[in-house]
Amino acid sequence: MSWIHDLLAGIGVGLVGGLTSGFMGTSPGGGLVVFTVLLLGAEQHVAQGTSLITQVPPTGLAGVRRYWQSGNRSPLQWIAWIGLGFLAGGAGGGYAAAAVSDSVLQWTYVVYLVALIALLILRRDRKDGNHAAVDRDELPWLPLLLIGALAGFSSGFMGIGGGLAITVGLAAGLRVPQHQAQLVSLIFSVIPTNIPAAWIYWSKGLMVGWPAIIGILAGLWIGTDLGARAANGVSKAVLHRVMIALISVMALYMTHKALT
Repeated sequence: MSWIHDLLAGIGVGLVGGLTSGFMGTSPGGGLVVFTVLLLGAEQHVAQGTSLITQVPPTGLAGVRRYWQSGNRSPLQWIAWIGLGFLAGGAGGGYAAAAVSDSVLQWTYVVYLVALIALLILRRDRKDGNHAAVDRDELPWLPLLLIGALAGFSSGFMGIGGGLAITVGLAAGLRVPQHQAQLVSLIFSVIPTNIPAAWIYWSKGLMVGWPAIIGILAGLWIGTDLGARAANGVSKAVLHRVMIALISVMALYMTHKALT
């Protein structure tokens, strides 16, 4: 009855990925890659393919609804520019990942996580202390396009969805309030911008079996809703510290995997 084990393990992977996604306002890819390796024993390419494929359905919709109900909003211009960059970067990242070894992917993932941690630690809050949402005219299109391209490339190359880059880029780079940045990132877990990258992995058979896929999807839907509900009950300072802690744990685990 290995399919039952795969289904239950998949639910566990999805729940953890969904909880971190909803709470930190990122796509669930970072948690999915790590826990697909840990709980399902998948090798790096398969874990990344599984992560991208299970992010195509709009499993983050429940999380977006929670953020929206709490008064957070996302200007359409931001979504458009980030999405345009994401599509271009995603295809390039997927093809690049297929051409390198597991070791290269693992170490790239570690370096990427460490860079995000550094950005979060160096971040300074807006000087005026205003926690209100940023006006749509305050952000130029080019930084949004570049954030999207980086998120897309990281999504395709490392199979993590790109949400971490969007959240950190907006919050740490462009000083967007934490909850608003997390909403923007979660919206991209609903819009299937990672289809080009997911298709590349799918076409090469780099994914786990269907029982695990079904379990992951179910876990994602439930976990994202629970995580988003929790996030909207705490301050942005708490979210900031938790994000640093969780990314640090992920970086340590992937360093261990790369060394062994």
